[in-house]
Amino acid sequence: MNGFARLGNFFGLKRNLVVLLIAIFVIGAGEELWMRFVPKFLQVLGASVFVIGLYDALRTLLGALYAYPGGVIVDLWGHRRAFLTFNIVSIAGYALVLLVPHWGAVIVGMFLFLSWSCFSLPATFSLVAAALEANRHSMGIGVQSVIKRLPIMVAPFFGGLLIDRFGVIGGVRIALVISIVLSGAAIFVQRQIRDEPKEEPGTERPNFWQSLREFNSPMRRLLLSDILIRFCERIPYAWVVIFAMDYIGVSAKQVGVLTSVEMLAAILCIIPASHYADRYGREPFVIVTFIMFTLFPISLLISHAFPAYSFALLVVAFIVRGFKEFGDTSRKALIIGYCEPARCGQMVGAYYLVRDLIVSVAAILGAYLWSVNPNVNFLGATALGIVGTIFYIRTIREQREEALEDMKEEISRRRFR
Repeated sequence: MNGFARLGNFFGLKRNLVVLLIAIFVIGAGEELWMRFVPKFLQVLGASVFVIGLYDALRTLLGALYAYPGGVIVDLWGHRRAFLTFNIVSIAGYALVLLVPHWGAVIVGMFLFLSWSCFSLPATFSLVAAALEANRHSMGIGVQSVIKRLPIMVAPFFGGLLIDRFGVIGGVRIALVISIVLSGAAIFVQRQIRDEPKEEPGTERPNFWQSLREFNSPMRRLLLSDILIRFCERIPYAWVVIFAMDYIGVSAKQVGVLTSVEMLAAILCIIPASHYADRYGREPFVIVTFIMFTLFPISLLISHAFPAYSFALLVVAFIVRGFKEFGDTSRKALIIGYCEPARCGQMVGAYYLVRDLIVSVAAILGAYLWSVNPNVNFLGATALGIVGTIFYIRTIREQREEALEDMKEEISRRRFR
């Protein structure tokens, strides 16, 4: 096996995954020019605090509502046709926001432009499950996470330059044009995906409640923990850029720099963490991720408390935010491992439907807490992160105790045979 083959084997670079990685990079390079600035874009277009909160709530809600049908579509249609459909619908959303510079168009357009990121999530999971062995799932997802974050590391900086040069509205509209062009190019890439023939033709109708019933105990516990942690993330999520620009006084270009720092931190930790998680166990890595989620909002507060060092402290805060990816590939690999292979897309979709449907409330709660005081917003998020982390640690202990009891019972049965 030559060097390139060994490298490809280490990273799990099967043909379909390589095609998907290229599409993820190209589409992301366009979206990330403007996506991070949407809350500020809404603010300049005249949207109120609660409209901005509504945008973030809808973003989370659509992630929930689109996840399950996205999983059903990929199980029924196959990966190639599903990815192409999600991409084309997203392009229609970009065009709507471009042609109608009003905050209402953003709210309506997001039902379309979030299609790629929301519908395709179960499809990417099931593609990893189909292409790689179970002990390579963390690495497969890790490589996708790295490729997804490469444009996030670079594009917001150039998006910030566009905004600083042409204003928020003009800069975002130019970025949308670029996004449409790149997503159109990605269509030709996605056409190269080859769907493997299914061993058994699917005769069962998609059944959401059956998918939920098939969740085993560890998957349910992970879901509950994940919900609490995502409350910690979503409460301040829409306000981070506004906080940095309005309260700290950074420019749009500096927001791009901060995002690049975050993505670099994430990229540096994802691959080694994924490799060791596949070898030595995934739960400890998930715990580290939950801790980083919890530390981020309190890090933002600290940056505001020391004005002379505010930007340097913001850099530290965004490094912490990047390190939340340390065990996120492990969390996703655990989800894949808990799923039935023939229904992987639907079960992943059901997981994210339940999670994000509940977590969408956090965005509205975040808007309310922000209207009270930014400090209340960040402290409330931190408190929920602490609860979620402690809950997950306790569930891991319970799982180990249950596994030990099962082992003892099995040993006892063998003795009395």
